[in-house]
Amino acid sequence: MKKYTVTGMSCAACQTRVEKAVQKVPGVKSCSVSLLTNSLAVEGEVSETAVQEAVEKAGYGFISDTKSEAQKEDALEDRETPKLKKRFLQSLVFLLVLMTLSMGPMLFHFSLPAVLRYPGILALTEMLLAIIVMLINKKFFTSGFSALFRLAPNMDSLVALGSSASFLYSLGVLYGINYYLELGNAEMAHQIGHHLYFETAAMIPTLITLGKMLESISKGRTTSALKGLMDLSPKTAVLLKDGVEKTVSVDDVAVGDVFAVKPGEQIPVDGLILSGRTAIDESALTGESIPADKEEGDKISAGTLNRSGYITAKAVRIGKDTSLSQIIEMVSDAAATKAPIARIADKISAVFVPFVMGIALLTFLVVLGSGAEFSTALSRGVAVLVISCPCALGLATPVAIMVGNGVGAKNGILFKTASSLEEAGRVEIIALDKTGTVTNGTPVVTDIVPVREEKKEELLKLAVSIEKNSEHPLAKAIQSYGEQNGISPYPVEDFQAMAGHGITASYGGEKIIACSEGYLREHFPVKEEFLENLNVLSAEGKTNLFFLRGEELLGAISVADSLKTDAKEGIEELKKQGVFTVMLTGDRKNTAEAIAKEAGVDLVIAEVLPDGKEEVIRKLQEFGKVAMVGDGINDAIALTRADLGIAIGAGTDVAIDAADIVLMKSNVSDIPRSIRLSRATIHNIHENLFWAFFYNVICIPLAAGFYSAVFHWNFEMNPMVGALAMSLSSVTVCLNALRLNLFSIKDTKKDRKKGIGEEKRQAILAEFSQKGTAIKNQSENTENQEEKRMEKKMEITGMMCGHCEARVKKALEAVSGVDHAEVSHENGTATVFLKEEVDNATLKAAVEAQDYGVTNIE
Repeated sequence: MKKYTVTGMSCAACQTRVEKAVQKVPGVKSCSVSLLTNSLAVEGEVSETAVQEAVEKAGYGFISDTKSEAQKEDALEDRETPKLKKRFLQSLVFLLVLMTLSMGPMLFHFSLPAVLRYPGILALTEMLLAIIVMLINKKFFTSGFSALFRLAPNMDSLVALGSSASFLYSLGVLYGINYYLELGNAEMAHQIGHHLYFETAAMIPTLITLGKMLESISKGRTTSALKGLMDLSPKTAVLLKDGVEKTVSVDDVAVGDVFAVKPGEQIPVDGLILSGRTAIDESALTGESIPADKEEGDKISAGTLNRSGYITAKAVRIGKDTSLSQIIEMVSDAAATKAPIARIADKISAVFVPFVMGIALLTFLVVLGSGAEFSTALSRGVAVLVISCPCALGLATPVAIMVGNGVGAKNGILFKTASSLEEAGRVEIIALDKTGTVTNGTPVVTDIVPVREEKKEELLKLAVSIEKNSEHPLAKAIQSYGEQNGISPYPVEDFQAMAGHGITASYGGEKIIACSEGYLREHFPVKEEFLENLNVLSAEGKTNLFFLRGEELLGAISVADSLKTDAKEGIEELKKQGVFTVMLTGDRKNTAEAIAKEAGVDLVIAEVLPDGKEEVIRKLQEFGKVAMVGDGINDAIALTRADLGIAIGAGTDVAIDAADIVLMKSNVSDIPRSIRLSRATIHNIHENLFWAFFYNVICIPLAAGFYSAVFHWNFEMNPMVGALAMSLSSVTVCLNALRLNLFSIKDTKKDRKKGIGEEKRQAILAEFSQKGTAIKNQSENTENQEEKRMEKKMEITGMMCGHCEARVKKALEAVSGVDHAEVSHENGTATVFLKEEVDNATLKAAVEAQDYGVTNIE
């Protein structure tokens, strides 16, 4: 998506005209224009020159978006408000003088200077004052009439026509005054002098300028989140070269450079800590208020704040590649895109101004034809012109989207597009990947089961001692447990790995062993009663590691991937919102079911390959709008297939690129919060659109005198009142959108069940009652053919955990002719499903290449 800046737009009609003009350019797939940020987003293979020509031909200015970060930040600076404030104050000075002269004697019984008591001189003075005010606000007239001559009238056209009509009519009255004075009929000259509308001609642009100023201030506040993010961008960095610190511009930092950060300073670029320990305040990026402890080897992000220690780090990502820059880009892109709900306003905006002009002309003719004075008919027509407000329609959606997106960014929830912010609130089904999304993705010690309680301390000591040299993920879990509990390891020797079985070492001249249940049963006598007690843990999806000293079994330690601390709470909130939850995983059934039961999801589908996840999403979409939440490369297909892709911020770049929403804190609880924020934003948009439509539907007939004629009201709207109402209309929309800043995304009190109903819920459960089987059948019958699958059963030695299962499964499924494989380390078996004949030697070689043994193939 390419972004540009369009200048000269004043209302929704301008926005629509630019979109139509650019959409006609060959090569443009889609485009959207934001009245809020004056931005143009274009998708497609099209040159910048072609886009520029289309915009300028439509009558608007074009600025290329090939700007540096500093220039983009500078572009967001509010230059419009000071200009409007100056225009308004200058206009107000002359308008007050004009109002004093025209209405002071009548309303407040002011005594005018003798020279101004002559009707001709007074009218001439009023005209000059009105001209000054109109010149101060000449932008309305140049823009309005220019658009009118191009047959593309906008809001400025309405203002220019209303003010000019009042002025020209008053000019005609001025000629009449002088005519009667020339005839010596002073009485008649005084009488028609009461029909001067110079103050209306001046008041209209002044009040509209006031409204524009207030609107500009409100619009400025809606972009505060984006400005705040840009303010975080560091300007300098302290590089370390040959032990000497040198302060340089952040633009001069290259990948691989070593930089230093002192306490209280911002991190200049994304990096990797080389030395030092500190606490980093990452609240600006993630919304997490508690500083994160960092040490050597940890990642740090640009724009975050170093709270305590002095650190040195190596630059890893710079410029546009930093996390901060990417977040700024996402927020900016969301502001540049358009939500689907905005299409309603766009369709109306396209015909709104011509329609209002037609109503104004019709009002003028009807009132005049009814026998009213020309001045009365003109007043009614001008009132219709100036009371209508296309701006409110144009701003109703983008201001709410911008504020909602800003609230999300402050809380670590990034919506890539306006559409994703709108669609999140309509999600009915959420599919969650297990590892790294619902769980932490790293195994931890869950249970310690000594043979005898007095052996527990020795069991832990030996476990930590022997596993400290292993790189296996399960060993890492025991190492971490030992560090957290201050367990000092023995100085073991002769460390050796038994491929697929475990590890051995020696201490004090005695052999110590860590092994799987299969190896234990095969080589050592063990009480079945002890192993049966551990079956409960196995059923919960935990992996049991056994530890021996010599021939003596000390006990077992269970290791499993742990549920995220907020997962259960987050899933419970989703259910309260009416969202059906599904957990998808490639893990074995018992592990998946244990995690699903603990998390509280509605449905779990286990042993699913990446393409199988995509098939599940496709099937779920038959029941409602589906969101997929994932963190890995294997989730990218499903993320793209889903109606809404949500990526965990700690996941891979591939997953983040494929997603529509990024959760920077990687918390499950941020999923219902994103839905909650989306629903609040949609509600705010509905309020804005209602006000914009309601205002125009009610006020235009009021100004035209429709209600007075139908209900016999003695009411006639002054054009100046209409101008004031128009000014306040768009301001009201902006202020209503700003209320979203007060919205708490953590507050569950107003949650409503707007998702899937009970009938659909039961239908989904029935559809997936056979879970994996249903998905396989769908995949197998893509050509409406049912063929019998060949299968082979392999007996494999050396597998001791779920990670071993995954290695064997991956190796077998990489063999040409293999459809998929089901592997169990507990049973020491693998069932291989074949698409075509594969010889046993090939299958055996694939397994043995992973350092596991094959004893039999049937």
